[in-house]
Amino acid sequence: MPEITVHLLRHGEVFNPDGVLYGRLPEFHLSERGHAMAALVAEHLQKRSDDGAKLVHLVASPLTRAQETAQPTAEALGLSIVTDPRIIEAENHFEGSKVSRHEILKPRHWPYFWNPLRPSWGEPYKQQANRVMEAVQEARRRALELGGDGAEAVLVSHQLPIWVTRRTAENKPLWHDPRHRECTLASLTSLVFAGDAVTAVRYSEPAAALLPGAATTPGA
Repeated sequence: MPEITVHLLRHGEVFNPDGVLYGRLPEFHLSERGHAMAALVAEHLQKRSDDGAKLVHLVASPLTRAQETAQPTAEALGLSIVTDPRIIEAENHFEGSKVSRHEILKPRHWPYFWNPLRPSWGEPYKQQANRVMEAVQEARRRALELGGDGAEAVLVSHQLPIWVTRRTAENKPLWHDPRHRECTLASLTSLVFAGDAVTAVRYSEPAAALLPGAATTPGA
């Protein structure tokens, strides 16, 4: 049975001086550090390609930060970027807000906290995982068509959709503590498939050298 790997790449650091939860808002670009992160990932993937890896398919969320993260990899590997809305960021009631304890405790937000396991303040975890896994399976099939056994695809997405997709692949509950997500900026969460079944999940941080001091925004 052919083995295919689909890498879920989180975008790099975003220029966000006001510290808002940007969600699906348009025109949030990578910071200077974010562009450097994207370049490091591209170098990492190009080296793997030079060493024999068959990286044949590149997909990105339609949001600006994902497209900008994908661009250096497209140039390094000579691939076109396919845009897939299924791997976009999660919907969130707090989009555009500065999420803080003071903001969350305002009475107008209370109706959105009735079920934190779903979560009730945004797109359900299961819905996110389902749409991303559909895109992953399509990318897996396309990589097989383009490169055969051992081919690989890269999908540039966002922290929460990547994390819940990983937990689905590992047969773990989707509810979780956002502070414990293993999905740093410009990290790779790699799903290894035999046929259409996930046989392994791997994680790496090609841009780890740039993580110290990087901006953080509350998770969706």
